Amino acid sequence: PVGVGAGGPGPRYELRDCCWVLCALLVFFSDGATDLWLAASYYLQGQRTYFSLTLLFVLLPSLVVQLLSFRWFVYDYSEPAGAPGPAVSTKDSVAGGAAISTKDSASAFRTKEGSPEPSPQPAPSSASDYRRRCCRLCVWLLQTLVHLLQLGQVWRYLSALYLGLQSRWRGERLRRHFYWRMLFESADVSMLRLLETFLRSAPQLVLQLSLLVHRGGAPDLLPALSTSASLVSLAWTLASYQKVLRDSRDDKRPLSYKGAVAQVLWHLFTIAARSLAFALFASVYKLYFGIFIVAHWCVMTFWVIQGETDFCMSKWEEIIYNMVVGIIYIFCWFNVKEGRSRRRMTLYHCIVLLENAVLTGFWYSSRNFSTDFHSLIMVCVVASSFALGIFFMCVYYCLLHPNGPMLGPQTPGCIFREASEPCGPPADAITSPPRSLPRTTGAERDGASGGERAGTPTPPVFQVRPGLPPTPVARALRTEGPVIRIDLPRKKYPAWDAHFIDRRLRKTILALEYSSPVTPRLQYRSVGTSQELLEYETTV
Repeated sequence: PVGVGAGGPGPRYELRDCCWVLCALLVFFSDGATDLWLAASYYLQGQRTYFSLTLLFVLLPSLVVQLLSFRWFVYDYSEPAGAPGPAVSTKDSVAGGAAISTKDSASAFRTKEGSPEPSPQPAPSSASDYRRRCCRLCVWLLQTLVHLLQLGQVWRYLSALYLGLQSRWRGERLRRHFYWRMLFESADVSMLRLLETFLRSAPQLVLQLSLLVHRGGAPDLLPALSTSASLVSLAWTLASYQKVLRDSRDDKRPLSYKGAVAQVLWHLFTIAARSLAFALFASVYKLYFGIFIVAHWCVMTFWVIQGETDFCMSKWEEIIYNMVVGIIYIFCWFNVKEGRSRRRMTLYHCIVLLENAVLTGFWYSSRNFSTDFHSLIMVCVVASSFALGIFFMCVYYCLLHPNGPMLGPQTPGCIFREASEPCGPPADAITSPPRSLPRTTGAERDGASGGERAGTPTPPVFQVRPGLPPTPVARALRTEGPVIRIDLPRKKYPAWDAHFIDRRLRKTILALEYSSPVTPRLQYRSVGTSQELLEYETTV
């Protein structure tokens, strides 16, 4: 889909986007249902240890993800005490220049489709206020029940599906607004699924494979189904995360569904080889396997921290994020740094290939070489699965990468499909970020930064004003309409934009987008233009 707020005909939600969400729901339910079914089977067979481990890997990650999801809902839906939220100046775009509350953007501005200006709100009556309170209470009760039933991600998938369909059926203005909200919801659920799959499906996959290898003989149907569902869930979640990430960036070309399928196959076979090597080694050397996993995780986490990622809005959240990425690196490649990743990716896959060979070799050395032909088959399966994964990775980068073939000339990211000129980043987008971007401190949030005394009034966080005179660039930029100026350098791929991470910015963007007759453009601070830095009033 075309990025939001950058001009052109605007984004379109297509039928294949809907089918992708439905397939994601099918993968989610298949993974959870097979794990619970297998846990019940272990319990009925009297295998309490396997039952406890299987159930633990299902419930603990689910509880963690549901708590995080409900925390996001509380922040998005609750009204701040004593203030409606960050003020937003709308001079030159909405008559009167009054401050706009960023809370409940969908209901704060009731604008008829096609009307150039927002309709005035009637004075609230006691009956309408009572109905509003009842509706809010029902929403709170419904969301609490949904998250208690461990269905928070299902709700978010359905919400993203509903918002996408609304963006397809509504008029031009509401279509853009619903598409904004669909992107935000898709970003949330993709991050939640990524966290849950590597906390639940990855250890579940290794556990069930280890039990299958330890028992030998023909595998049972139910453990095989659970293992297959966990493997597909891991591969699908990684590909879906990358697709949503690229679709949300207006300075990156979107990932096609052919490329997403190639990524699914790439991760499917590489994770299968990795997990099978783990299972073979763990079936014989349980203690040493635990030591190996911890050591590999520590090394990968240190590697990610050394790369100085900038995903989160605070230092401690960034450390937790790096630790989660370290868990992902136990099983597969995950790009976390902007720029050419060929060397890092090649180095990682060489390390994984060496580790798989060593783990499988140690297991094979404990077998009877002369009579155990089954062991040789397992070694060949590990090698061939990893080779197939590398093959699909090469197919993706050589044929299906959004920027073009890896070995040929690559096209910079661009959202204007109809433009014939070569595309490049906007003039106001950051092109050379510092190694460590400054983070927002608590004092800055309270208005005590930049020499201002705590408690003094601060200017509005965002200024919405007519577009500045365009700077000649390689592609045509839209100049009409208001501009949301964000006093932060633009985060670079593969991290999300700041407005996808900071939920305060989401509220403001949704409110302004809904109230303005023209879709606002997002403009981040450029560290390379000293004159432009003086035009920003505050620091977020």
